[in-house]
Amino acid sequence: MPTSHDRDHPSSVLARVRHALVPHSHDHATAIQTAEQSSAEGIRAAWISLVGMAATAAMQVVIVWISGSIGLLADTVHTLGHLVTTIPLIIAFRVGLRAPTRRFAYGFRRAEDLVGLLIGLVIALSAMLIIGESVRALAQPRELANLGWVLLAAVVGATGNEVVARYRIRVGRRIGSAALVAEGQHARTDALTSLAVLLGAGGAWLGWPQADAVVGLGIAAVIVVVLVRSMGTTLTRLMDGVDHGTLDRVEEIAATVPGVLTVEHARARWVGHRMEADLQVQVDPALTVREGDTIAHGVAEALTARVPNLDHVDVHACPAADQAADVRAGRRRGAEG
Repeated sequence: MPTSHDRDHPSSVLARVRHALVPHSHDHATAIQTAEQSSAEGIRAAWISLVGMAATAAMQVVIVWISGSIGLLADTVHTLGHLVTTIPLIIAFRVGLRAPTRRFAYGFRRAEDLVGLLIGLVIALSAMLIIGESVRALAQPRELANLGWVLLAAVVGATGNEVVARYRIRVGRRIGSAALVAEGQHARTDALTSLAVLLGAGGAWLGWPQADAVVGLGIAAVIVVVLVRSMGTTLTRLMDGVDHGTLDRVEEIAATVPGVLTVEHARARWVGHRMEADLQVQVDPALTVREGDTIAHGVAEALTARVPNLDHVDVHACPAADQAADVRAGRRRGAEG
């Protein structure tokens, strides 16, 4: 039976290509619930994919050297870029596990989002290198050698990168890591560009030597498009943004807790691959402080149990009448100001 996620992704070839190139969020996907488990899973995914991509890149480097293919060089450079950015990602996962300090009272999980920016920078630099090499090859076409090996490298590169992409994206969505998902999206772009190398080699085989350079420019264009789109999620999180519907879900769950009259001032933000939230709930003013505190704890437990990746919740229980008076007083002060 198809899941809701399956229904959201059309099965046509064009739709699948678009889905591969356009990053999309899965804030409410099934997630590992503890920070320690999610970080360990992210580190494991990074190391496993690092080994897979290193093997793919090593094979491609050898064939670039013996063939002189610019298209394959472009693909290889992008793959090497992923290797460069995977190490800081692993470090960021480990740093994020450190306990908060007096200076960094909210912890160190933002390191993961900063690595997301580093990933974008490395990919941008690789695109610039590819463009430069492609333009040079257009001006001075190079005769490709060992085209059979180039074709084989393209097929192996596409397969290896797609396997890595699927693994990274699946784990990234499960633990809520925008940086790991972005790395997976870039690996999937590598898979698509490996297939594009086939076109360049085929064109050269048919007597059009510039085909390889043209494909290199096409690869660079795809990289830039994916870079711009994938960085949107990272920048949104750095600005404390969440997906549409996240706060609605928080408010709906909080409102179902016995004793909660209404929910006010709900906020949420991502810190690395974990989320934090705070909100106010109105309760019966006749309740004791202990009873109000019990309701607040119930809200926090309900949210952390039902909202994926939500790690910490601050809930303030306010007597309904007193909160209404505070709101009216605030409006009066605003009008007087």
